[in-house]
Amino acid sequence: MAGLLHLHSTLLPSASALRHRAGAPAPSSSRRCFRVEAKIREIFMPALSSTMTEGKIVSWTAAEGDRLSKGDPVVVVESDKADMDVETFHDGFLAAVLVPAGESAPVGSAIALLAESEEEIPAAQSKAASFSSGASSSPPAQETAAPEASAPPSSPPPPAPVAVSAPAPPSPATQGGARVVASPYAKKLAKDLGVDLFSVTGSGPGGRIVAKDVEAALAAPKKAAPVTAARPDVPLGSTVPFTTMQGAVSKNMVESLAVPTFRVGYTITTDALDQLYKKIKSKGVTMTALLAKATAMALVQHPVVNSSCRDGKSFTYSSSINIAVAVAIDGGLITPVLQDADKVDIYSLSRKWKELVDKARAKQLQPHEYNSGTFTLSNLGMFGVDRFDAILPPGTGAIMAVGASEPTVVGTKDGRIGIKNQMQVNVTADHRVIYGADLAAFLQTLSKIIEDPKDLTF
Repeated sequence: MAGLLHLHSTLLPSASALRHRAGAPAPSSSRRCFRVEAKIREIFMPALSSTMTEGKIVSWTAAEGDRLSKGDPVVVVESDKADMDVETFHDGFLAAVLVPAGESAPVGSAIALLAESEEEIPAAQSKAASFSSGASSSPPAQETAAPEASAPPSSPPPPAPVAVSAPAPPSPATQGGARVVASPYAKKLAKDLGVDLFSVTGSGPGGRIVAKDVEAALAAPKKAAPVTAARPDVPLGSTVPFTTMQGAVSKNMVESLAVPTFRVGYTITTDALDQLYKKIKSKGVTMTALLAKATAMALVQHPVVNSSCRDGKSFTYSSSINIAVAVAIDGGLITPVLQDADKVDIYSLSRKWKELVDKARAKQLQPHEYNSGTFTLSNLGMFGVDRFDAILPPGTGAIMAVGASEPTVVGTKDGRIGIKNQMQVNVTADHRVIYGADLAAFLQTLSKIIEDPKDLTF
């Protein structure tokens, strides 16, 4: 469900009210008249997640002067985890945009003004001018961060053109050549139809790609692929600011340093799991789902490893086993959550995982789909990494780093030498809640489940 805009009403007092405040006598009861006061609402930057402190305007789906009805999408906001269409829950006219596309604003700050009627648009625009004059009194952050060596411009840059004066012409859907600006539905449609959004020209506000642009690109005759790369090279030697998601990841990683953690490693034989995976892979089962299911089943027997400490004074046994799995996406990292992984069958779990990954890469995850994890998996085994340590996400008790399964020479119980597929797992845990013996017992249980995985398919 799209987020709802936070709005605050500003009532413009009538002339009679102003006279009364100045001490003028109020009109007599015999001449009493009723005057409808102008209503202008400030549209605030909404909090789209519990960790969001600021949001970036990806694009405005409505232009200044447009009439809006309750439930209409107004703006696409990039939070620390996803892009979300934000709707209004009031009728009115989008009178003035205070924060243009591409810029950020703190949660709770005004980003636009909504007028109740068309006659009140000029009053709202006058109020918007006061916002602009207040903001111009201090230099923008980007200007203060500019290198000292760059020469100041001889004259201030001209103001940006107002989008309401004329429909925006179609333009490429990239900002700086590196980001697709498209509606969530257009992104999903492009993925389903196999359309590369970098080759689509957007017709929405500010060049934003909408569904009809994707359909038009699909119907257009195919062009020969260019020899040069479609995306620009990394700008070597330049300083690139964090994206909103990268900023959130950085903040969380710094917070995790305050948690006293320790690490325990374990070697698990995966021959039986590998055979099971080959047997049921054709039915849509993924290795990630198998590992999540095995982990959840082990956590059922060791609830302390699924607990967490948030206040430094107590810890909470989680009522559900929700396995968060780290996924690298363009511009950051996110952890989609397989909820109640111990109770869901492996086939449904695999389907759910594929759905979550698709939504994560399209930046369409809802907050409950990425912030409800109770135990985290980070798997680099598919890249050939044999072992690594993971950083504990704030608010959780443990995270398990999974390495690659590789043929390993081992000694058998009868004194002979054999070869078995084995993988290394390393668990990072909050030592305020979980102790070494707890992790050792959990890993022994996990090893038994993986080495005899028949229960994973039930």
